[in-house]
Amino acid sequence: MEVTIDKNSGYCFGVEYAIKMAEDEMESNSKLYCLGDIVHNAMEVNRLSNKGLVVIDRENLEDLHDCKVLIRAHGEPPETYRTAIKNNIELIDASCPVVLKLQHRVKSAFDKMEKQSGQIVIYGKKGHAEVIGLTGQTLEKAIVVMDDEDLDQIDFTRPVTLFSQTTKSTKGFYELKAKIEEKIKEARGTLEDMDFNANDSICRQVSNREPQLQKFSEDNDVIVFVAGKKSSNGKALYQVCKNTNERSFFVENETEIKLEWLHPEDKIGICGATSTPMWLMDQVKEHILSLDKNSIEANI
Repeated sequence: MEVTIDKNSGYCFGVEYAIKMAEDEMESNSKLYCLGDIVHNAMEVNRLSNKGLVVIDRENLEDLHDCKVLIRAHGEPPETYRTAIKNNIELIDASCPVVLKLQHRVKSAFDKMEKQSGQIVIYGKKGHAEVIGLTGQTLEKAIVVMDDEDLDQIDFTRPVTLFSQTTKSTKGFYELKAKIEEKIKEARGTLEDMDFNANDSICRQVSNREPQLQKFSEDNDVIVFVAGKKSSNGKALYQVCKNTNERSFFVENETEIKLEWLHPEDKIGICGATSTPMWLMDQVKEHILSLDKNSIEANI
């Protein structure tokens, strides 16, 4: 078997930066708190936990005082910063620059929409850490939309400004944009520039992976996609692989690989999400290469 790891897979800049900040901080401190999982990958969370990273939630933050807390790449709402000041917490802010820029854009658009009786709509997953940070810029007034049924929350007779969670599908964003345009036309009889402003705020480091993964999936007989089960980005990118190559399989680690997926003559491609560490993909590759050829043939 030939086994190749996709050179474009693995951490995006924001995740890599947050993990480096955490590791650097833990070199001089035995304990560092992190607000939520630093990355949506249980294997990496466990590795950092063994080094002293303690995952907490927002409720825990209220009870902490005089300590250090890491803000992960997803960013945080204004309330988190207010709590930190009140409780004398030093924040190690590893918010992704792309996310921070989007937060500022959402805040500016919200201030404008408030004057026009307009609405901020965010294409994203309700409850996702990044989306919580974005809605926090709008006093929790932003409408979060993921599926068609969520569109019922929007008043199409009023102005709409649309943004996207940075890790969402580009295709999904433009499909949503077209649906909102149609509904505004139905409600108002026309579509003026002042009625709808759509902002493609998807991170290009993420969206560019879609065509790269399509080609990688075409070039291999089998795709083993490695990601955490909680990773939204992982689910979206895996679907890109699956749509291109039916023999694509999602695993969290090497223990989930099944012999019946493989043939001895296969070209096998290993890839992953923006939250998948390279060491984990290397581990999956080594496991596949160690599999007994006779055992694989027996499962065909």
